[in-house]
Amino acid sequence: MNFHPCGKATRMAAVGLAAAALLTGCSSNGTTTPTTSAPVTTVPGDSGGYGATPGATAPSTAAVDLKTATSSLGPIVVDGNGMSLYFYTKDPKGTATSACTGGCLEIWPVALASGSTPKVDGVTGTVSTIKTPDGKEQLTLNGMPLYSYAQDAKPGDILGQGVGGVWYLASPDGAMIK
Repeated sequence: MNFHPCGKATRMAAVGLAAAALLTGCSSNGTTTPTTSAPVTTVPGDSGGYGATPGATAPSTAAVDLKTATSSLGPIVVDGNGMSLYFYTKDPKGTATSACTGGCLEIWPVALASGSTPKVDGVTGTVSTIKTPDGKEQLTLNGMPLYSYAQDAKPGDILGQGVGGVWYLASPDGAMIK
């Protein structure tokens, strides 16, 4: 085998430069801009506080807005991408607005519909929408707004179940799984 004497050092220097560029960020005018991390937010009833992607989740690019999946707690409602959906017990049934606002939405992004008439598969509860403050359509099930959990990293995760004693998975018939 032939190894170039500078090969490893060159590769390591390139990796170091790439990492430095990622850490400092580059603007189009050649100056560097320091990056900042999102603040950690604590939600009432949440003992840990989690920094998460702020705001509502994008509407699903899948063919349906809501469908069902099987979890260790039985059948649950998921969004079109398979992410688990939750109820917030502080939302009154039939509400026209979400009780989760501000920092709460960073941890619990609203589940958005692809339009005013949600597309469902296997969900037997009554599905509808309410308007978010920015005019988007938040999915509801049996009159309760639905949310995802920022710490659920992949379909099948149900890490939000029971958080703070106020967040619970939704069953296909619209019941709260406790």
